[in-house]
Amino acid sequence: MYTELVNDHFQNPRNQGFIEDPDVIGEVSNENLGDSITLYLKIKDNIITDIKYEIFGCPAAIATASMLTELVKGKSLEEALKVTKVDVAEALGGLPERKMECSTVSVQALREAIEEYKATKN
Repeated sequence: MYTELVNDHFQNPRNQGFIEDPDVIGEVSNENLGDSITLYLKIKDNIITDIKYEIFGCPAAIATASMLTELVKGKSLEEALKVTKVDVAEALGGLPERKMECSTVSVQALREAIEEYKATKN
């Protein structure tokens, strides 16, 4: 059902945990799926220098959160905002169609965190 890479990111999640004193936090819950995520970001000079998360969800949600952090760490806020749930799924080698929605919470939390950060810095 899942690719080897999805299974690897589920069983060995990258960047899982929390950051003390983050610059911004993004929190999203999807009541229909039962997934929820808290995303912590450290940002310096418009670059995501560190990103971690705490998540409750299915294997696909955990794997996509893990992959998302790998994709955006070290990127500018503008580059990170361009990452979509399809990008994350493709980086994992694909997700079953019925699990594509699981990648939404992490991408949504990232967008909300970045938008909040930008609003407070302007």
